[in-house]
Amino acid sequence: QVQLVESGGGLVQAGGSLRLSCAASGRFLSSYTMGWFRQAPGKERDFVAAISWSGIDYEDSVKGRFTISRDNAKNTVLLQMNSLKPADTAVYYCAGGRVGVSRYAELYEYWGQGTQVTVSS
Repeated sequence: QVQLVESGGGLVQAGGSLRLSCAASGRFLSSYTMGWFRQAPGKERDFVAAISWSGIDYEDSVKGRFTISRDNAKNTVLLQMNSLKPADTAVYYCAGGRVGVSRYAELYEYWGQGTQVTVSS
């Protein structure tokens, strides 16, 4: 079993930055694809970014503002979020799975509990 725990969410003003962290434990493999998704109130869970051995992918609205990275030695995935906008307000979820770089939430096997990010205008 794999456990994922997110941290780093909070309240920030528009234009500010936050860094989300996802710590993996259990039978976690460094070969897993790791992704970040977000869900705003009343909306579906949307893809944000993903990283695997084959590459990195970003949702268009976060390109140039968000950076995903991983430290396999520490089983940690980071999401650096800069130039935040009120539209980025959501619960952010870390996900992992034995998939390629994918934007489809249903393909990821493991999920964290989520961390709230609120961007004020």
